[in-house]
Amino acid sequence: VPNTSLTLQALLKAAAARAGFGEPGSSLGGLSPAAKGFAIAGAAGGGSQVVVVPTDGDVDQMTADIRFFLGGMESLSSYDLGRSVLPFPSHEVDPYRGLAPHFDVASARGQALHALARGSARVVVAAAAALVPRLSPPSRILTAGRGLVVGALLEPPALGDQLADAGFTPEDPVEAHGEFCVRGGVVDFFPAGDDQPIRAEFAGDSLESLRRFDPSTQRSTQSLDRADIVLLRELFELEDGDGMELDRSAWFGDYLTQGSGARVYLSEADESRRTVAACLRQAATGFADAEARGESALPPEELLVDGQTLEAWLDTAARLEQLWEDQGSARRVRHVACQPVVEFHGRFGDWTEEIVRSRERGETVLLVAGTIGRAERVIELLADYDVRGQLIDRANEGPDAALLVTTGQLTRGFRLPDAGVQVFAEPDVFDEERRVRGRRNNPSQSFVSDFRDLKVGDPVVHVDHGVAMFVGLKQIPVGLEQHEFMELRYAGQDKLFVPVQQLDLLQKYTGSTKASLDRLGGASWAKTKTKVRKAMRDMAEELLKLYASRRAIPGHAFGADAHWHREFGDAFEYELTAGQEAAIADIRRDMEAPTPMDRLLCGDVGYGKTEVAMRAAFKAVMDGKQVGILAPTTVLAFQHYKTLTDRFAAFPVRIDLVSRFRGRAEQKQSLGELASGRLDIIIGTHRLLSKDVRFRDLGLLVVDEEQRFGVAHKERIKQMRRRGDVLTMTATPIPRTLNMSLVGIRDMSVIETPPK
Repeated sequence: VPNTSLTLQALLKAAAARAGFGEPGSSLGGLSPAAKGFAIAGAAGGGSQVVVVPTDGDVDQMTADIRFFLGGMESLSSYDLGRSVLPFPSHEVDPYRGLAPHFDVASARGQALHALARGSARVVVAAAAALVPRLSPPSRILTAGRGLVVGALLEPPALGDQLADAGFTPEDPVEAHGEFCVRGGVVDFFPAGDDQPIRAEFAGDSLESLRRFDPSTQRSTQSLDRADIVLLRELFELEDGDGMELDRSAWFGDYLTQGSGARVYLSEADESRRTVAACLRQAATGFADAEARGESALPPEELLVDGQTLEAWLDTAARLEQLWEDQGSARRVRHVACQPVVEFHGRFGDWTEEIVRSRERGETVLLVAGTIGRAERVIELLADYDVRGQLIDRANEGPDAALLVTTGQLTRGFRLPDAGVQVFAEPDVFDEERRVRGRRNNPSQSFVSDFRDLKVGDPVVHVDHGVAMFVGLKQIPVGLEQHEFMELRYAGQDKLFVPVQQLDLLQKYTGSTKASLDRLGGASWAKTKTKVRKAMRDMAEELLKLYASRRAIPGHAFGADAHWHREFGDAFEYELTAGQEAAIADIRRDMEAPTPMDRLLCGDVGYGKTEVAMRAAFKAVMDGKQVGILAPTTVLAFQHYKTLTDRFAAFPVRIDLVSRFRGRAEQKQSLGELASGRLDIIIGTHRLLSKDVRFRDLGLLVVDEEQRFGVAHKERIKQMRRRGDVLTMTATPIPRTLNMSLVGIRDMSVIETPPK
């Protein structure tokens, strides 16, 4: 039996050395996708490494795997990893459609190019299609992306100009990534990838301080010695031009000459080359179509790198292949004995048998769990099978165990027999397939972020001009160039052309009634906004009165989650989205506080609100409290009843339904059990609001779509709100303006993405 008393760092370094992953620039065959990430991390010495992969999905997977292994081998923080291992995604848009790349794509590309230009990138994972567009030269990137250091000689207007040149948008106040604001001797800006904006304060022409701050309270949270300006663009104007022509004199390969020892790896060479060829063909077709439409467009050779140049550059790269074939090529590809691990699909007993077999073969077995809670839960489950699991700390020695468990994000596991190690990721063991998290949605999700959000004929709302119909895109000459505008049609056939750079001024119409077009320049939209402001003030006043009365009455502070709560969470067969996880954390914090909860949970149909509510209900029941779930229709109440009875089937929780589907005798029996405390959860329509419905100890009221209840029912709900914790669910989209207006008045959680 091998000695598993190792730190994670020692374990990974030893395995990488035995597998021969410490030789920079080696071509390797036989590797699974995650093992490629291990190989790259093992060879990450001095200089930059670039890994070219076939697709943007491969970029996400490879970036996550390299970050896990490099972080474990070098004990790097997540902050350092985020700046050491960088994705370089493709634009994902046709250069001849006039579409700008997504904000997250632009910022990721800008950050990677800047890091390569100054030689600070350890690893850059590039999609093959990302290499095709021509770029401004590294010197121009370095000029636009100069970092800030406290004490530097710089004036606020000059910093504002630098931020604008880097692609930031002026906005006061600064609330979202990519915004900046200059106010006297203070400059606020929100770098892409950061959790909070940064405030630069000046004393004359000297930068006196840099601090992160909370945009909702404006309070400083952390002092900084320096800050980087993450570029949001990769093309800049010619320095000796008239400011209209962009400098496209460089390409991706030019960025690797800035640092010494840069190495390039090509993963799945044939597939990556096919992707490049497809991009070049698509551009040629797009240019021909643009000419046929009579549009003025630059030819592909001015926008994209020459195919032969790119092919020649890829030919010099080391190879990383999953299927290894010795075809007698000039470049020697070393075969690595690597096997993908078996996927157990929740068969925990079978997995423990594989752990035992692996140990008998003399291998060290490692599991990478997504969170510390799931890691501890796995160790508890292993004990039931007489298999000892142990958390392995990156800094401290861990005792001998059959399975070592650590936390991180690994997409899949693998076995390296020659290295004596077998690594499992969560998806290898459990049913649900836990994927690499996609790019996080901006909180302004309801605002138009991409032309693909709109179809011709869709109603939209312009912040200043009201409801219009989206007609399409239109090319309009401005100066010497063609610019893309969105054409909107208002009542009376009035037209408004909105530059694509002002997408944030548009919001998709989400009203429950058919959209009525406003008249451009008319008074109807102004009147509508005035009425809404008054309604919001009235609502805020009512909420403040309600909360004042609720805070005057001590609430029940629920206990912290324990073993049963983890059991209930683990029984969920799908992966929680980031929005669900945040909402669950918000509700848990509210319920464990001594003041009553009143939280609004927003999310579209199918976004997982019910699962969040069921976890709140479970928490209440485990504390000996009763739960009422109120639905606006009999059908919806029955759906909730069926969902909860299935979800709670493995737990000692009694659930019942009160609706017109039940006879009077059944209802009387259910209400009797509710009053006596024998019933834990009751589900129903407005019948639950009747005076004969009595809870023995109501701890949580869940209200689904409160706006669909009548006035009298809402008054009754308002009375019940004063008795305990309340969670209100709605599928009605909450516009960003309303969301921001309710900050500090109404506790709100928003689920913005559907489960995968």
